[in-house]
Amino acid sequence: MSNEVRLELTPEFKKNLKKLAKKYRNIRSDLELFIKELKQGNFSGDRISGLRDRVIYKVRIKNSDIRKGKSGGYRVIYLLQTKTSILLLTIYNKSEQEDIAIREIKDIIDEFYL
Repeated sequence: MSNEVRLELTPEFKKNLKKLAKKYRNIRSDLELFIKELKQGNFSGDRISGLRDRVIYKVRIKNSDIRKGKSGGYRVIYLLQTKTSILLLTIYNKSEQEDIAIREIKDIIDEFYL
C-alpha cells in the first residue's frame, strides 16, 4: 500500500496551466518541486478562510521566467479532500491577476463536482 497522495486537476487548472505555459516555458519545472512535496504529504501554503468545512490552501511558487521571486510568481489554489487526495483548483500569475475571490473558488469546486 502506498502512502503517496493522489492529485486531481480541475478543468480550470488545466486550462490556466496550458494558457500560462504558452507565455512561461518553465512553468512545469517551476511546479515540479511543489507537486513532489504534495505527493509526499507535505501540504504548504496559507489556508484560505471563508469556505467553512473545506480545507483550501494558496501557495506562492516562483516563476523562473520573470525573475521576481515568489511575490511576482504563480499562485496555486488547492483543496485538501483527504490526507491522501488533493484537488488542484486553479493556477494564475500574480503579476497578471490579483487575489482570487472566494466566490470564484466555490464556483470552481461546484463545477468540478457536477
